[in-house]
Amino acid sequence: MTEHIKGIDPSVPPAAAGCVDCDAVGGWWFHLRRCAQCGHIGCCDSSPAQHATAHWKSAGHPLVQSFEPGEEWFWDYDTDALYESGPALAPPSAHPADQPAPGPAGRVPPDWTRHLHQ
Repeated sequence: MTEHIKGIDPSVPPAAAGCVDCDAVGGWWFHLRRCAQCGHIGCCDSSPAQHATAHWKSAGHPLVQSFEPGEEWFWDYDTDALYESGPALAPPSAHPADQPAPGPAGRVPPDWTRHLHQ
């Protein structure tokens, strides 16, 4: 399980309710990932900008947890390992329930499915 992996800080709250980097440039995302070490919120690899992976590459923080409502899994970029669960991180555990996926509301293009990475 992820409990034994160095670099998880369960006391750090999420940095935002949406992708920090997309919000900075007016972008949008498909799904969100939360860095288990510093709380950075980035967009998933299906999203146009893939900010969660970019955060791992720049910060060296390999573990993310889904930041989607109802999902608890972790992903380890260093080992390509999926963990179905792990330690409870500081709340909130997901973006607001009224925030759509893709999101945020008002910034998602009508042809959004064409922009996803497969």
